[in-house]
Amino acid sequence: MPVSPPVPRRKRLLAIGAAVAAAVAVVPLTNPAQADVPPPDSGWSEVWSDDFDGAAGALPSRDNWILDIGHGYPGGPPNWGTGEIAYHTDNPANVSTDGQGNLRITPLRDGAGNWTSARIETQRADFRPPSGGVLRIEGRIQMPNVTGDAALGYWPAFWALGAPYRGNYWNWPGIGEYDIMENVNGINSVWGVLHCGVAPGGPCNENNGLGASRPCPGASCQSAFHTYRFEWDDGANELRWYVDGQQYHSVSESQIGADAWNQMTTHAGYFIILNVAMGGAFPNGVAGRGTPVPETVPGHPMLVDYVAVFSRGGGDGGDPGDPPGDGGSAYDRIQAEGFTQQTGLQTGGTTDAGGGSYVGWAANGDWARYDDIDFGSTPARQFEARVSSGAGGGVSGLVEVRLGSRTAPPIGSFAIGNTGGWESWRTVPANISPTTGVHDVYLTFTSGQPADFVNVNWFTFVR
Repeated sequence: MPVSPPVPRRKRLLAIGAAVAAAVAVVPLTNPAQADVPPPDSGWSEVWSDDFDGAAGALPSRDNWILDIGHGYPGGPPNWGTGEIAYHTDNPANVSTDGQGNLRITPLRDGAGNWTSARIETQRADFRPPSGGVLRIEGRIQMPNVTGDAALGYWPAFWALGAPYRGNYWNWPGIGEYDIMENVNGINSVWGVLHCGVAPGGPCNENNGLGASRPCPGASCQSAFHTYRFEWDDGANELRWYVDGQQYHSVSESQIGADAWNQMTTHAGYFIILNVAMGGAFPNGVAGRGTPVPETVPGHPMLVDYVAVFSRGGGDGGDPGDPPGDGGSAYDRIQAEGFTQQTGLQTGGTTDAGGGSYVGWAANGDWARYDDIDFGSTPARQFEARVSSGAGGGVSGLVEVRLGSRTAPPIGSFAIGNTGGWESWRTVPANISPTTGVHDVYLTFTSGQPADFVNVNWFTFVR
C-alpha cells in the first residue's frame, strides 16, 4: 500500500459561493485549542513556534510562513508531483486563523466541481539538531472531521523537506522528506514516513518511502486533537515518530546506509509544511480508485493548534545549525562573519531567522577566507548561501566559491540581484565541482557594476 507520493507536494483563487462559505463557518470545533505552546520538557529548549493566535479570518503570519499558490512550484513537477487536484490559494476561506487559537486549512469545491485548498511552509529552512543533539518538531492537530465516502480524497499532512529543495524542485528524495503526520480518506490512522535516496527503489523503497501507521490513541484522529512529534537524533543517527507521546516508528542510519543518511542530514536543514491536498497517489492508492468522488463533502478543515520546534543536547547547546568555527565541517552552517581574513566587507546584525550577524556591502572584487574547511572523503556537489540584496535596478553579481586562493578558478557560483531589500533573505543553491579533503574556502564577489550587490548571512555545502 503506498504511504506517500512519488515526489513532494500549492492553487488558483476560485470563487467560493456564499452557501459553501456558510457551511464552512458551522463546522464544529470538537476539542478546543490550548492557550499557548506548552513549555518544553526538562532538557529541551524552544527553537521556534507558532500558536496561531490571530484574529478570525486572518492569514497566518507572513514572518513565519510562506503561502504557496497554484498547482506546483514554478519550474517544479505539476500537481506538486503527487497527482493532487486542488489549487492552493491565499484565500482566508481556505487558510486562516479562527480567533480561537487555531489555524484552519479548508478544502472547498465550487459549483463547477473545482477544488481549492491551501499549503503553507515555514520561512525558516534551517531546522536541524545541534551537533550530537536532538531536534524535535511537534504539532497539535485535529485532522478533517469527516469519514467514509464523504472523506475520499482528503489528504492532510504535517511534514518537512530538505532545504536544498527550494529553488531546485528536482532533487527529491535525496534531500530528505520527513512526513510527521499523514492521513487519507478519513481513516483513523496516522502515517509517519521517511523519503530518501533515489527513486524509484533505493534504500527508502521509493516511491513509497519507509513508513509505519497506527490508530490515534483514545479518540479518533478525526474527532479530536492529537500531538504529532518527530525527533531527529544526531547522536544516535536515528529518526523517531510519535503520536501523543507514544513512539510507533523509527529509522536508523544502519537501515538506509551512510550515503543516503549523509545526503539528507548534512545540508542546511529543513522547512516545515502544513497542507490539505485533495486526491493524488496516496488517497487513490488506498481507495483503489480516483479521488475525490462526487460523494466527497468539502468544507472540513484541518485544525492546527500549534507547531513548535525544540532542541536538546549537543556540544554547545546552541541553536540547531550553529557553525563549527575554524576548521569545521563543510556540511555545517558556516556563519559568514566567521572569516579569517577579508577585503571590502563589513559586518552587521540581522533580523533573519536565527539572528546573528552577516557580512555585507559586498561589491566587485571583495572576498572573505574561511580556513581548514573539511569536506571529508565523499564529494560535496552543491553550495548554498543565505543572501539578501537591495541593489538598485540592473545591479547584480556573482557569489563564487574558490579553494586555496582567491584567484583560483571558481568551483561554483550563483548570480544574485535585488531580492526585495537588504533584509529580504533567501537561500540560494548552486552546483559545484565535486570536492573532498580539507581546504581554505574563499567567497569572492564579482560584478560588472561598482555598486554593493549582496549580503551573506551563512553558507554550507551539500553532498
